[in-house]
Amino acid sequence: MTTWIIIIGVAAATFLLRASFIVFANPQKFPKLFRQALAYVPPAVLAAIVAPGLAMPQGALDLTLANPRWIAGLVALALATRVRHPIAPIAIGLPVLWLLQGLMG
Repeated sequence: MTTWIIIIGVAAATFLLRASFIVFANPQKFPKLFRQALAYVPPAVLAAIVAPGLAMPQGALDLTLANPRWIAGLVALALATRVRHPIAPIAIGLPVLWLLQGLMG
């Protein structure tokens, strides 16, 4: 029973901390530099989620040509910087990955 009380307490504290930032904070009162920095949070979080899957598919860093994931990721990244459309890197990166996986066996 004590474990459940701790879990509920931690969940409530986490929720209240996150909700307080959204509910009680006025974004217009934040310093301009802080508001500009907030624009980079979603791409940074996405990169932190995706990069380990590309560079460490077996749990260890593998940036060799035997790892098709990071090569396809580089192709998708290059395309994303040129096209600036959210679907384009997926539409090109996945077929490149499948092609490389098919060629490498």
